[in-house]
Amino acid sequence: MSPRRSYDQYCSVARALDAVGDRWTLLIVRELLAGPRRYTDLHADLPGVSTDVLASRLKDMERDGLTTRRRLPPPGAAYVYEVTGRGRQLLPVLQALGEWGAPALGERRPTDAVRAHWFALPLLRGLEGEGFEGVVEVRLDEGEFHLRLGAGDDGPVYADGPAPGEPDARLSLDGGTCERVAGGTLPLRDALRAGRAGVTGDSPLAKALREM
Repeated sequence: MSPRRSYDQYCSVARALDAVGDRWTLLIVRELLAGPRRYTDLHADLPGVSTDVLASRLKDMERDGLTTRRRLPPPGAAYVYEVTGRGRQLLPVLQALGEWGAPALGERRPTDAVRAHWFALPLLRGLEGEGFEGVVEVRLDEGEFHLRLGAGDDGPVYADGPAPGEPDARLSLDGGTCERVAGGTLPLRDALRAGRAGVTGDSPLAKALREM
């Protein structure tokens, strides 16, 4: 295994970039925050990355303590990658980067790939600080994913697909509204108040979301 490249600067920012500054690394973390993923799943949800680069990044991230690899028990018997506690600490970093980059989103380009769960981080940001706890299933034109509000450090904060079991609330947004929320031009609270996003469910969380 080749030695890790370094900026060789005694600076915490430089040390951080030694570990996560390579192309694709933070996007791999974004995917693994949704829970354990197989290599083929990661490759499918990172359009544009080559198999060689993805394999190299995963090796570097495992060496740097950001991810681990384990074999699923039969009948799965496949290897999955998952983020470590140190890797999970990058969640606020990704949220800050997402907020900073939101004004650059603009209109979706014909060449832009999109996955429903890529909208999880801006929606989590829109619900932060409210003290909500529970599972919210989110339905978009592009598909479904679910959020775990108040999850803390003990597991995935979001995941692709419908929620396992009955969610505490269901949140629905059309494509245009979701793009505006992700782009920072429409706060989620305002979208809910204006009826551009809908909430269903009878739980205290669903009621709290409707009253945002």
